[in-house]
Amino acid sequence: MVAQKKLGVTDPDEWNEPLLPAIPNTNTDAYTHTHTNTQTHTHTNTHTHTHQASSRSKRGDAREFFLSRERNLSLSVLLLLGCFSALLVPAYLPSGTPLWTNDSTPAANKALLDHSAALLEGVCLRGRSRSRLGSVPFADRLSEVGVFLQSEEAGPWELGPPLGLRGVGQTLKDALSTLTESGLPPQLNGSTCRRCAVVGSGGVLHGSQLGAHIDQHDIIIRMNNAPVFGFERDAGSRTSIRLLYPEGAPLLEREYQNTSLLALVPFKALDLYWLSSVVARTPLSWWSRLWFWRQVVENVPLQPRNFRILNPDIMHRAGLVLQDYAQQPRTMVPTLGVCAVVMALQVCDEVSLAGFGYDLQHPASRLHYYETLRMGAMATQVVHDVGAETRFLRQMVKVGVVNDLTGAI
Repeated sequence: MVAQKKLGVTDPDEWNEPLLPAIPNTNTDAYTHTHTNTQTHTHTNTHTHTHQASSRSKRGDAREFFLSRERNLSLSVLLLLGCFSALLVPAYLPSGTPLWTNDSTPAANKALLDHSAALLEGVCLRGRSRSRLGSVPFADRLSEVGVFLQSEEAGPWELGPPLGLRGVGQTLKDALSTLTESGLPPQLNGSTCRRCAVVGSGGVLHGSQLGAHIDQHDIIIRMNNAPVFGFERDAGSRTSIRLLYPEGAPLLEREYQNTSLLALVPFKALDLYWLSSVVARTPLSWWSRLWFWRQVVENVPLQPRNFRILNPDIMHRAGLVLQDYAQQPRTMVPTLGVCAVVMALQVCDEVSLAGFGYDLQHPASRLHYYETLRMGAMATQVVHDVGAETRFLRQMVKVGVVNDLTGAI
């Protein structure tokens, strides 16, 4: 419109004559009639095309509004993953706030080291821990429990794994047939008075400098994949017994060095099949691998004499005791940490704990001594009652059944 308007006027400032000659007024009516008909015809065609385009656009919009089945499924999966990420990922990311460690409290750290040194310098008293179990309500159920299974007829199993072994008789028999020894090996059974250190994975162990004191114990018990290499200063350098289930076994071969025993805690029948495979050095079938909830190690550099199966009665009895410390009645599945404490009470005269305790009041504090996973991740687990376990262990420390080397219980 602007170009046509410029062509029909005279610009007196730049030119002294019209840019184009004026259109004569003869045939004005004919021109007007013809122009009008042309506009009407054009308008009609334009309206028709516009209506058709509008109809196609609406149908296209309708098709785009409803997602295809494949896109709907993909979007649902993305939304579900997004929700889980919003809940879980923040607990696994490094925090901008300083993580709670003993490094920031040197005075308290020195007090813990002095306490640990005093315990080691004192005279070991035979049966000290078990003799004080009577001071803990219901803890008498934890005395005189068999530690390792020696045959498939070890007990009348009323419950299935992990609290018993009902329904897995043949699988258990096959697993036991691969083991060449039972009980404690000679190197762990020679002392007349045995001191045990049960080393948890708690972040409180980070910066504790307790490694040299832990190594002075006769038996050192660890759980799952808690590492030693690179953390010797805080966690010690050797392992007497490592309690684990397949998904929690260390993937790195070096973590099995300086290890006397691996004790399987069977949570399912497949765990016993895994043990048979590892001991006999036969590969797992692809079908078996599908049923583990994470990657499992298939090559453990230990001999058949270094493997054991933990007696499920230890977990069962510990669960019964924990029911009395729970705020609501429920079937208890104890953590491997509590199972390790109960096991230590059977084989040791004095029991000390290091790396135990959950600082749930500070979600940004360190959960494990070997990674930056934060305490808030505990809010996502529903299997264990850590509150009941804390109350139970606190009572055990109070009456002197166990010693708390890191002071977090």
